[in-house]
Amino acid sequence: MYEHHHTPPLSLGRFIRRMAFHACLALAVISASLFAGMLGYGHFEQMAWLDAFLNAAMILGGMGPVKTELTDPGKLFAGLYALYSGVLFIAVMGLMLAPVVHRVLHRFHWDDEHEAK
Repeated sequence: MYEHHHTPPLSLGRFIRRMAFHACLALAVISASLFAGMLGYGHFEQMAWLDAFLNAAMILGGMGPVKTELTDPGKLFAGLYALYSGVLFIAVMGLMLAPVVHRVLHRFHWDDEHEAK
């Protein structure tokens, strides 16, 4: 997916397209995770869609649940969903930063000697 260190760095336009692709992937992962949280709250707590959305979005965003009086299965789900959300945050940040870090490192290792050949 990424260019080899012997090839020149991507043009700005191609880099922007790569960043847009990574942003779309991140949005898809976040959307699927939000939907899974809504399904979990709907199943375990019989919440309406809007309430399930609010609770799932708040946990996914790192703010914590809105409704705290949960059943035991709901508490277990909320705890596991919160742990998953923390790991998801790290994964999405890695997904978004990977092209930037690669570009910086590629430019750092790419010198004028390669361009002269």
